[in-house]
Amino acid sequence: MDCRYERDLPGGSRLSLYTHHSQVLRGNPLGDPHVRQCPLLMPKDGASDLPLVLILVGFTGTGPRVMNVAMWSENLPERLDRLTAEGKLPPAVYLWPSCETRYGGSQYMNSPATGAYEDHLLQELVPSIEGQHGCGGADGRIVIGKSSGGYGALTLAMRNPGFFAAAGSHAGDMGFEYGYFRDFPAALNVYRQHGGPQAFLEALPNLNIGTPEIHAIDVLAMASCYSPNLESDMGVDLPFDLETGEPDQEVFARWLQHDPLHMVFDPEKADALRGLKALYLDAGERDEFALQWGLRRLLPRLRDLEIAHHAEFFDGGHFNMDFRYEVSLPRLFSAL
Repeated sequence: MDCRYERDLPGGSRLSLYTHHSQVLRGNPLGDPHVRQCPLLMPKDGASDLPLVLILVGFTGTGPRVMNVAMWSENLPERLDRLTAEGKLPPAVYLWPSCETRYGGSQYMNSPATGAYEDHLLQELVPSIEGQHGCGGADGRIVIGKSSGGYGALTLAMRNPGFFAAAGSHAGDMGFEYGYFRDFPAALNVYRQHGGPQAFLEALPNLNIGTPEIHAIDVLAMASCYSPNLESDMGVDLPFDLETGEPDQEVFARWLQHDPLHMVFDPEKADALRGLKALYLDAGERDEFALQWGLRRLLPRLRDLEIAHHAEFFDGGHFNMDFRYEVSLPRLFSAL
């Protein structure tokens, strides 16, 4: 049953849930729902000819979670509504795509182990919203996100030249050696505790989820995106040996093919970034997943490849980053 939700915000915007019945997600490998509900923030005076901003949530996030009402602070839609009412952001349509999976996230890409989430987003969801409301278009689309959503924003722009006019990444996944390797020992401990990855997945719904379990599910999620193998028992190849913990360099090399630090050297992907009207990147100086170091490694590559961008490092960590949209979005809107 579809959930119906509408709320008028103090600045005049209307927040609702947009229900989309996906065809490409029907029968996906993980058995995840093909009906997706996506928060949609619309200006009070209509959406025709306005920019469309796709905001991509991070790993284990879902679109509807951004609608949670906090007791003493704003959620992100409320923040954007206020900034628009104050004239700090121009009127726009904001959409939070629902691209989560049983493993916690799809990285906004197509994979035979999870489903065609990139196709769902670009070939189904965006055309549906734009067709109904007359917003967006190739010169009026912005994609932005944080964490895995920042990774999704950057890599979607790389793989789809001309589809987006501007892109922004807040602490997006990059520099996989630093960001992911630290998950591996904790994941191995959890798998051994439960008798293997499959047994862990079966027990997951009844577990008290803590940091080790998040590491364990994160490794499975990333493997489903970066190293799928439908001939294996779980449909993925893991980047280490389950008995010894020995890293599997061949599998991890497949992961690295999806790291923005490596993707940027593909001439077509570099050209796609050059074609953007604006590219914004940032990370906190105390990011708990070392993503500031991935960004520091990316920046000289962008300069050497003559890819225009704006990058910042802020005083903070990986969480509670919604305030960074107040910095990134004005820059991206000004380029449209």
